[in-house]
Amino acid sequence: MKRIPRTLLCLTLAALTATSATAGSLLNYVGECVPFARAASGIQIYGNAWTWWSQADGKYERTHKPKEGAVIVFAKTARLPMGHVAVVSRVVEKRVVMLTHANWSRQNGERGHAEQDVTLFDVSPRNDWSDVKVWYKDVDGLGGGIYPVYGFIYGHAHAAAELTSRNPDYVGALIDAYVPGSGEPVAR
Repeated sequence: MKRIPRTLLCLTLAALTATSATAGSLLNYVGECVPFARAASGIQIYGNAWTWWSQADGKYERTHKPKEGAVIVFAKTARLPMGHVAVVSRVVEKRVVMLTHANWSRQNGERGHAEQDVTLFDVSPRNDWSDVKVWYKDVDGLGGGIYPVYGFIYGHAHAAAELTSRNPDYVGALIDAYVPGSGEPVAR
């Protein structure tokens, strides 16, 4: 059996990964969060997710206010050694947005799948989106962890139409309505 040179194999796998987010539906994507966010948002940044914030400086608008199609950049932590990026699919209210992202919850026992309209809740002390909680499918609720966030990157192009469903589940709005103190800052 003929061996494929390692360089050729790596380049082929990279090309397949880069195009898999755009092949067919974004929601059929399985892989890392970075290629998914790039394909879904149109923001052309490469490298580990946590580096997107600094790479965007001078190329894209960076802010602490969410809007549809913006990429949120999670900081590098022990739990997220490469950070995480996700795309805002819908702004529900000032402290709740919906995300569409890949490689967060397990689906059918494995990571990497795309998830549409996932609840993200701002729990930062200053209401500035610097600390968030994320809906975690494995527990069917907001995960127990609080994740530090750098902020939102606004792209120049239109975001993918599939970011949000026609009938999103407004779980985030219910959190503020029915969870006592959910709108209050949470200490770390």
